[in-house]
Amino acid sequence: MISSNKLIIQNIVSGLKTYGIRNVIICPGSRNAPFSIAFDNHPDFQTMVIHDERSAAFFALGMIDQLQQPIAIICTSGSAIQNFAPAVSEAYYRQLPLIVISADRPKAWIDQGDGQTIRQMNVLTDHVRYFIDFSDENVSNEYHWYVQRELNQALILATGNSKGPVHLNVGLHESLYDVSEIHTNNFAKFDLVSTKSYLTKETLDHISGSLNSKVLLLCGQMNKNERLNHLISQFARNTNIAVLVENTSNLTDTNFVHCIDRTLNMITEDNLEKYTPDLLISIGDAVVSKRIKTFLRNNKPKQHWKIGTSFPFMDTYQCMTHSFEMTALDFFEQISNINYSSNTKNFGSVWRQKDFLAKDKSVDFLDQLEYSDFQVYDFLFQYLPENSILHMANSSVVRYCQLFDPLKNVEYYCNRGTSGIDGSSSTAVGASYAIPDKTHVLITGDVSFFYDSNAFWNKYLGKNLRIILINNSGGGIFRIIPGPSTSPQLDEFFEATHETNAEGICKSFHINYQSVNSKFGLQTVLTDFFTEALNQRPKLLEIHTPRELNADILDAYFNYLKS
Repeated sequence: MISSNKLIIQNIVSGLKTYGIRNVIICPGSRNAPFSIAFDNHPDFQTMVIHDERSAAFFALGMIDQLQQPIAIICTSGSAIQNFAPAVSEAYYRQLPLIVISADRPKAWIDQGDGQTIRQMNVLTDHVRYFIDFSDENVSNEYHWYVQRELNQALILATGNSKGPVHLNVGLHESLYDVSEIHTNNFAKFDLVSTKSYLTKETLDHISGSLNSKVLLLCGQMNKNERLNHLISQFARNTNIAVLVENTSNLTDTNFVHCIDRTLNMITEDNLEKYTPDLLISIGDAVVSKRIKTFLRNNKPKQHWKIGTSFPFMDTYQCMTHSFEMTALDFFEQISNINYSSNTKNFGSVWRQKDFLAKDKSVDFLDQLEYSDFQVYDFLFQYLPENSILHMANSSVVRYCQLFDPLKNVEYYCNRGTSGIDGSSSTAVGASYAIPDKTHVLITGDVSFFYDSNAFWNKYLGKNLRIILINNSGGGIFRIIPGPSTSPQLDEFFEATHETNAEGICKSFHINYQSVNSKFGLQTVLTDFFTEALNQRPKLLEIHTPRELNADILDAYFNYLKS
């Protein structure tokens, strides 16, 4: 088999193959040509080409989300690697196995005025689990052993129990385009044997005693897991226990409180103690709700058990007493059979009753709502196709979505590792490419959409992608959150108002485009929007909403719930 003639390249390709990596995204360039040649010629790899490095990296995250497999991304030398940084930090905080490979210039030429030559060493260090700097200069047997040893460590850290991004930086000399038969294919894989986390009898006894109190289980971002959903549903049958979930946790049950902000808004100052837990158990990754964070920081439970393999010392609520470095599934499997005094409190019922009341009042409010962002979301959740995958952009989009009960057959995704707006569209495109037999719906705001418009500059857009762009002519989030909404700089510096629309972008990238600016128009187009287009291309619906009215309506909603 023909490959690059550079042994370091052949070693890396062989290592990735041995660890089951099959998808490689290449950003075009010259210095990384040996990688392009090697991966493209190898029958066990699927290669994709995406020009924009930032978009390519987020595209990879979308694929990782859906496939639950590591993805490699490769770039040329110079500033290219720095464009990977936003997605790398997202992968770091969400434990996503992103394999970053950057081609580099020879060390002798750094800071010597040579083109596309910068200090690439450790450029991503703060947000990767491992960094290796290789070179094609040394071809000795000892260096071959060193390369394999380092690759094993990097790929184990990327793909093991506690996953995350790793960075391989490879200095390459010219010539870059020479090929040869493969000289080395004997990659020796290490096996890291780790034992499953078991709870000791002493710990189980402590858990048993602590569950005879007011318990709040708070669930952050997770992929859908039917077994975990079942175990937590059983757990929630105990009236001592209130279970609070966000739609990004992909957990649903009639005994769960699904809209945290909606429910918290109903709790008055004189009733706080009634809703404050003795024990907080937290699972999953990021929690969107700022209100629940504030509530728990101001009304601290006696104990907080953090369950999870990532960031075991992360004390989000300033009251952590125990960190269980194990998966939520392992934890609930092991405590599902212990004996403890259940149904001694009415804590879960108290939370659910408040949630039911908030839901009923929300229905009354939405029935009389005028055209606005809030009404748009209400309609969208009525029309979303069953068994679809919903991708939420950050800022106001993900916050609005938390105000509606999750749809049982819809999966929810969002880049909540760093909560940035920079790659929402690219992530959705990557996910839709990875799972082509499902409808993928991206709900995005205008700033997020235009910021990441290069997400659509590739040949991997599928007919299964639907983009809903809510255009309120600026960063509407800054009218919602306290502080900027009262600043004289609101329009220009925070909201950054604009008059841009998406029609030209859609024309450039052959995306079917529709636009509405009224309740009647929205209702008219939504029924057919989710059907396949005749030209087998994606669809985008741009919904223009009143910029200055949206925040007032949201304020009115929360005031109505309190009244």
